[in-house]
Amino acid sequence: MFKKILIANRGEIAIRIAKTARRMGISTVAVYSDADKDALHVATSDEAYCIGASTPTESYLNIERVIDAAVKSGSEAVHPGYGFLSENPDFPEALERTGLVFIGPSAESIRAMGLKSAAKRLMTKANVPVVPGYHGSDQRFITLKAEANSIGYPLLIKAVAGGGGKGMRLVEDPENFSEALHYAQSEATNAFDNSHVLLEKYISAPRHIEVQVFGDGEKTIHLFERDCSLQRRYQKVIEEAPAPGITEPIRAAICDAAIRAAEAIDYKGAGTVEFIADGSNGLRQDKFWFLEMNTRLQVEHPVTEAVTGVDIVEWQLRVSAGEKLPLEQDDLHLNGHAIEARVYAEDAANGFLPVTGRLDHVRFADRSRNDCSVQSGDQINPFYDPMIGKVIVHEKNRSEALTQLSAALRETELAGSKTNLSFLIDLAEHSDFAKFAIDTNWIDRNVKHLVQTANPSVNALLSAVLAAVHVGRIKGDLLGFNLWSPLKQAVKLRFNDYISNLSVSFDRNTAYISDKNSSYIAQQRNGLWWHREQRLPLAKAIGSSVWVFEDGGIIFELCDPLYREGKTIADAASVLAPMPGLVTHVAVKKGQRLQKGDKIVVLEAMKMEHGLAAPGTCEVEEVKVSAGDQVEAAAELVRLKIVDDAT
Repeated sequence: MFKKILIANRGEIAIRIAKTARRMGISTVAVYSDADKDALHVATSDEAYCIGASTPTESYLNIERVIDAAVKSGSEAVHPGYGFLSENPDFPEALERTGLVFIGPSAESIRAMGLKSAAKRLMTKANVPVVPGYHGSDQRFITLKAEANSIGYPLLIKAVAGGGGKGMRLVEDPENFSEALHYAQSEATNAFDNSHVLLEKYISAPRHIEVQVFGDGEKTIHLFERDCSLQRRYQKVIEEAPAPGITEPIRAAICDAAIRAAEAIDYKGAGTVEFIADGSNGLRQDKFWFLEMNTRLQVEHPVTEAVTGVDIVEWQLRVSAGEKLPLEQDDLHLNGHAIEARVYAEDAANGFLPVTGRLDHVRFADRSRNDCSVQSGDQINPFYDPMIGKVIVHEKNRSEALTQLSAALRETELAGSKTNLSFLIDLAEHSDFAKFAIDTNWIDRNVKHLVQTANPSVNALLSAVLAAVHVGRIKGDLLGFNLWSPLKQAVKLRFNDYISNLSVSFDRNTAYISDKNSSYIAQQRNGLWWHREQRLPLAKAIGSSVWVFEDGGIIFELCDPLYREGKTIADAASVLAPMPGLVTHVAVKKGQRLQKGDKIVVLEAMKMEHGLAAPGTCEVEEVKVSAGDQVEAAAELVRLKIVDDAT
């Protein structure tokens, strides 16, 4: 077995790999960029080497610098984690030339599955069912358009080197094909340096089912299936194992197909074979098709570990060190049900735009496994994927797992940067998800309802007021003492368009809170605040905001009660960058007249492209950026002149 390995990754996956290595007595070496010098994955490793600037191309994607760190540290092997170099066949080849072991499959296996079009041709030969489509090398527009017409609409455009929904577009009618192709190719070029796409027939009620496979170069087994159908923009949000509603004959058919896929490339290591299944009339043995094979560890591997009792990273280390598979197929059995939810730094109510900022407070629930890469005080930066961590629960059945997932998410406390916690809670508690009446498009169809925010509860408001006046930790009979009469303090809080003007006074661990219509009494008992028979949710004041840990996090803005807002339309005429990013396309020029929804600028940030559109009928007054510009959050990109529709 190895004595020392280098982990060529960052964040929660680097921490997770280091945890298993440490248990096995293996020393770990971290690499980090300038932006990650204080990151948690650095602190949890035995050694750490800086490999370059903050952008991935200058650090985590730089093969030469990663290998140089491995050689300097005396590492014997390199684990790539997922993303970055994990599916770049040049990486294991370069490691081999240096005498280092790649903890993963061979370069040949990665290359065989790296391009979706070639992989699907290979799968057809291996008798693995493939979705009808075009996987050819002729990328001329006239060819792609003709093939699209032949396949029929709706269809998917997918980057051949893609993954994670990048370079993918759904086209529902021929009129939108040209624009969708342009953006798919542009995003694919930026993410993978490869603009080639393939076309696939779109399945109307698709379920995403994938099989965890493992090979030692001679033999391949499976560790059963996972369901990853709860997706947004083709990005997985919640995953679970086993797949709900699957029968043993269907499981056998799909797992056997996955093994054939892996054996077709003499697979060694951990991999995932992904399938799309038609769920319109329940799962069937003849209604699933190969999507792609990920020749690496998957983000959602913890749910498989939970239901099989297998440490997949340990298996990776053992097989890469020359050992055989630790178990035979007949030794593996399913135990219970596991569900994982991905927690992201993103604004669900604002089109799920990734957000940056400082996470001033981080606490995950004790009842769940939490694969997390941040701690209180960490910064969410714009250079990498915005995932904060993963919440994983394991119970004896799916119903109990859902209950535990909801409780774990509700007990999670994150403050300082917006997250998708509330959105995840809504998903976990939704009746459609409970009965699994969903498909991969369910979130997109229901997104308006899912991101709606109700006015905060009375308890949330009271908790916010108490946090705003900094009394959460004050105890004693003299709390709020004033010689003549109870001291009153004015507090003005805003939640979206909901504004509360309140008055607060204290007397002997009791708070009296009122507005013009109602009055409330909160009492402090053993350091916690109560209103009537209910304990108030915890809250934290950070700068000019108050974060209440209820329903995934409610953010109040603390306003000056003497301030009176004025109105201006000037700001409405500016298109601002919603986050730091790279301008990849400017679609307008000075003097151009636009209608609501017309594309203005495309901004790439956190590995995805985001189109900014006209807010209404307007005219372009000034264009302040060009393609290739790097901009900061809130930077003015384009200046607009609002035009009356009647003119």
